[in-house]
Parts: sequence; C-alpha cells; structure tokens
Amino acid sequence: MTRIDDCFARLRAQGRKAFVSYIMAGDPDVATSLELMKGLPAAGVDVIELGMPFTDPMADGPTIQLAGQRALEGGQTLQKTLDMVAEFRKGDNTTPIVMMGYYNPIYSRGVERFLADATAAGVDGLIVVDLPPEEDEELCIPANRAGMNFIRLATPTTDDRRLPKVLQNTSGFVYYVSITGITGAAAAEATDVAPEVARIKAATDLPVIVGFGIRSPETAKAIASVADGAVVGTAIVKLVEEKRPVAEILAFVKGLADGAHSA
Repeated sequence: MTRIDDCFARLRAQGRKAFVSYIMAGDPDVATSLELMKGLPAAGVDVIELGMPFTDPMADGPTIQLAGQRALEGGQTLQKTLDMVAEFRKGDNTTPIVMMGYYNPIYSRGVERFLADATAAGVDGLIVVDLPPEEDEELCIPANRAGMNFIRLATPTTDDRRLPKVLQNTSGFVYYVSITGITGAAAAEATDVAPEVARIKAATDLPVIVGFGIRSPETAKAIASVADGAVVGTAIVKLVEEKRPVAEILAFVKGLADGAHSA
C-alpha cells in the first residue's frame, strides 16, 4: 500500500471525494514553491502533483509552459525537485506526492538512479505523459517494482478498444482528462465527464480523478460529484504567475478543495 492507496482508502471510508492540486516545482523560485507546497495539505489538498519543469511540455497550455520556463530560468533541476520533496517530507509523512512531467529528464538521469532517489525522497507516484503503455518496460514496470504508483491518463479519445491497454499496469488512480487539448484550454463539463468516468470505472476498481478545465469551487464540486475527485493546476499556477502572496493562493486552493469535498 502506497500513501496514494492509503489516502483513497481513507477517503472512501469517509465517503468523501478527493482534491488534487498541481504546482510547478521551482516556480517562481524554490523557496516560494516549497512554501506553497507545504501549505497545500492544510488548505485541504489530498494529493499533491508536483510538476517537473521541462523545456518541451507538449501536453501543457501556455500557463504551465511559462511556469516551467520560469522554474528552469531560475535554475530548477530534477535534483532540486527531489530535494523539495525530501524537505516537504520532514514535516509531512502522510500527504501523497505524485511527480508529473515528461520522460526526458528521467531518462537523462537514468531510470534506476531516478527511482532510487525518488523513493528515498518520498515520492509516491509518477505521471509521465509522453510514455504510452507500449513503453511500459521503460519506466512503468520498474516504478511498480520499486513500490511506486504509475498513473496513466485517459482522455475523451480513449475508446473501448484502447482503454484496457491504458489501464494495464496503471496503479494509484486513473487521471481522466476532461477535454481534448492542452491544459487550461477549455472548461470541464460534468455532463460530458459523467458517462466517460462511468465507462472507465466499469473497467477498473481504481479511483478516477478528473482534471483539465476546472477553475472554480463550483466546477470542482460538479466534477467531483461524478468522479472520485478533481484536479486543479492551471488556475493555481496562474496565481503564481501573477505573483500573488502564498497565503492568497492557499486561500484560493482551500475554496477549490472545499468545493470538491462538498460533492
């Protein structure tokens, strides 16, 4: 049982939906992003997605692309991201952390070394958006062997023929992308999401968490009501871009979390 498994088991026992938040590691600098990260659990965040900045983030819209650029320009590296996790773990050994990003930085470091370092730092899961199931031997299966969840994305274009392949070797939860396109591109609609979540849940016992296009407590509640939880990234990262105080960002996150938890 990973921290992710424990978290969802606890939420299930409480009859509650999950709220997952995304932030970019090192944006706008390490100190600020670490302060924000440390404040997320008290703001109601059940699972933290920590972005690994990368030069060519093909699934991300302008807001998260710019966040990655700011982090890289500020000197953020994969090692510094792992150090952030280790520092967070000194005060919080419960909240699950999922590192989300692209395969190139992991490949450059070396899979075996990365998994050993990530496990030691306290990472619980990975979302690597440019590694399809056909490449499971690259990272997914080694990560599972290391005791780490490998979380896969399903999308509106994942048909019934493709879905079993996507679910193969997936663990922790399934991340359903509510729209076709990049992050922050459109608004999620619960009426569109509900039948897709039901279709995925018919094929797996894993929780299905919905992300992309959620910007308000109302939408977080609506989406969480038809899934096992909601993810918000772009709306939070936008406030970092606007140089809002950390306390203000965390207050916004709490509103989103309250929305999801009220579902």
